[in-house]
Amino acid sequence: MDLILDAGPVAKFVLLILFIFSVVSWAIIFFKGLQYRRLRRASEQFLDSFWTARTLSEVFRGLKDRPQAPVAEVFRQGYGELIRIRRSTPKPKAPEELSLWVESVLTRLERALDKAVSLELSRLEEGLSFLATTGNATPFIGLFGTVWGIMGAFHNIGAVGSASLATVAPGIAEALIATAFGLAAAIPAVVAFNLFMSQMARFETDIRAFVRDLLNLVERDLIQEGIGEE
Repeated sequence: MDLILDAGPVAKFVLLILFIFSVVSWAIIFFKGLQYRRLRRASEQFLDSFWTARTLSEVFRGLKDRPQAPVAEVFRQGYGELIRIRRSTPKPKAPEELSLWVESVLTRLERALDKAVSLELSRLEEGLSFLATTGNATPFIGLFGTVWGIMGAFHNIGAVGSASLATVAPGIAEALIATAFGLAAAIPAVVAFNLFMSQMARFETDIRAFVRDLLNLVERDLIQEGIGEE
C-alpha cells in the first residue's frame, strides 16, 4: 500500500485502469460461470423431456414451464418456423412430389435452425471478448507503468548523482508493482477465457447434434404424413 500511495500520478492512473479491468473481469467470470452451469442443467432437462415426449407439439407446449436453455430456444425458433413453412407450402398431390416437398421443407427449416444456433452462440459468447482483451492488454498496460517508473528512477539517479541501492531500489520497486498488477489482472482472465471457450465448444456440439436429430425427426414425420395422404 505504501508503494501505491507513494507512486506518481501516471503510475496511479495505470493501476486504476488495471484495477477496473480486474474488477470487471472477475464480475464476468462469476456471472458466466453461474450462467453456464444453469444453462447446462436446463439443457439436460429439456433434452430429457424432448426424447420422452410423443410429439413435437407436446415438447413445444412444455417449454412454457421450463427455464431458457440454448437447445430449447433453438427448438422454439425451429418449431415456429416449421409451422409457418407447413402452412405456406402446399402438400404433395402425387407420390413423385413427396421427395421434393420434404426437401423443400427441410431446406427452409435448416436455414432457420442455423440462424437460431448462431443467435444462441452469440448470446453465450457475450462478455468473453472482454476477458480476451483483459488477458492480452493488461500485461502491456502494466509494462507501460513499469517503463514509466524506471524512467523516473533513472531521472532521480541523475538528479542525485548517485547509483546506490538506496537511491535505485524505491523507484524500481514502485515501477515493478504495475507489472505485478497487470499480471494479476491478466492471468485469471486468460484461464477463465480458455475454460469458457471449452464450455462453449461443448454447447455448440450439443446444439448442432440436437439440430441434426430434430431434422431427422421432422423428415420422418413429413414422409409419414405424405405417405398417409396417398
